Amino acid sequence: MSNSGARVVQLDGWRGVSILCVLGAHLLPLGPSGWELNYALGLAGMSLFFALSGFLITQFLMHRPDPGAFLVRRFLRILPLAWLVLLILVPFSQNQDLLVVVQRFAFLQNYAHDAVAAPSSHYWSLCVELHFYIGVALLVLFGKQRGLYLLPLIGFGITLARVATGTYATIETHLRLDEILSGATLALLVSTPKYKRMAALVGRAPLLPLALLWLASCHPKGFALNYLRPYLAAALIGRSMLGPTPLLEPILTSRTLRYFAEVSYAVYVLHGPLRTGWFSTGSTLERYLLKRPITLMLTFGLAHLSTFYFENRFIALGRKLTTPRAPQQRATSP
Repeated sequence: MSNSGARVVQLDGWRGVSILCVLGAHLLPLGPSGWELNYALGLAGMSLFFALSGFLITQFLMHRPDPGAFLVRRFLRILPLAWLVLLILVPFSQNQDLLVVVQRFAFLQNYAHDAVAAPSSHYWSLCVELHFYIGVALLVLFGKQRGLYLLPLIGFGITLARVATGTYATIETHLRLDEILSGATLALLVSTPKYKRMAALVGRAPLLPLALLWLASCHPKGFALNYLRPYLAAALIGRSMLGPTPLLEPILTSRTLRYFAEVSYAVYVLHGPLRTGWFSTGSTLERYLLKRPITLMLTFGLAHLSTFYFENRFIALGRKLTTPRAPQQRATSP
């Protein structure tokens, strides 16, 4: 795959779309509850987010199979803000049992259900992400780059397990990881010369039917299509990179979506606490006409500050710690 700037911007565009979907699912009334549109939009956003994560991480490890450097960079990207918010929330938590607090900081909430609290309930996805980081790092540690080619098989195995258990979607890593591994599969597909023809097929897929199938796979009434949601999300991202999309490309490459992508992690982490407590009380009109706009303004304002004045310092530190130093040559006299 070409590493052109345009394609990077397209991926940022999808990341911007994913965070907007999640915000819409969590903060806006999208119709009668029986229609389950909020639930469907949340699945849509997370399927894009996970597929993008799997794609980008797999590409990084294909070009630099250094699990130590990878983990340092990812931990310094994810943990500082996530831990800071958890630390701030501790005094306000109803359950301050030491074991529960440790489970939250250890990112075990998607299994330790006693550790789930409303302000940090969305951390389940960070749990899945971090579990993937550790797993793929171990895979590369023992199998080098060849180990990455096991990721599609693991992903298909998880999908089969979902089919066997009738699981459309869950927060548990072992039954949700196929959404990340679908992106890993896409990365291997477009980066491996012998899969060039298969990548070309993705680039020629009809865009509108693919998008409609993906949307249907995000709704419970999509039934069995839910099992294909990981692969439809990855295929949609791949289609936007590998084939012409004259109508879609101007949207994905817009500066607005690029900005949303840049602050997306902070927006995701911070919007959770800002939609609970006082922000979730009152009448319907009070919540949606007064408190939701306040939530959005605070979320984006704090996310901007966090991204550019807090998180970027740790990102830069991660790069500094993991960038090989050029060997110094001893000066010699002529």
